[in-house]
Amino acid sequence: MAFGDSAVFGALLEDALENTAALDLASDQAKVALFNNTTAPDEDAATASTVYTAGTWTTANEVSDGGDWDTGGEILVTPTLTRGTGVLTYDGVDTTQSGANCTLAAVFGCLVYDDAIGDQGLSFNYFGGSQSVTAGDFTVQWHANGIFTITFTAA
Repeated sequence: MAFGDSAVFGALLEDALENTAALDLASDQAKVALFNNTTAPDEDAATASTVYTAGTWTTANEVSDGGDWDTGGEILVTPTLTRGTGVLTYDGVDTTQSGANCTLAAVFGCLVYDDAIGDQGLSFNYFGGSQSVTAGDFTVQWHANGIFTITFTAA
């Protein structure tokens, strides 16, 4: 299976609720790493398989461009958690590379991961198909509803 959807890792929620990971999504440094369509994201993967450089998220599947979009990803600027009625939203400033001469091809999605707690995956986000740029800016423009939202209701 290749990229085709976006999701929050179930292991993230389980680890947070069981207090097995010291998560602080509002202040931990998160990163955004780009991946090709060989990547087969799995929202039900165990924590160890959501980690950047492990499981599906190996550097062999990563798309980067030296100093313009670094291997390991770019820092997610100003991460925020906002709780509304029945929903929790994780968001940040649109993520862009640090240079202006970026060349990337066949970018299908990204891994958002917490660089402060062993590179644990938070979510994967599909870009709707192959994206590329030649000698320009590459920006991940987050959805108006955030990087991800979690809706909660009583059963």
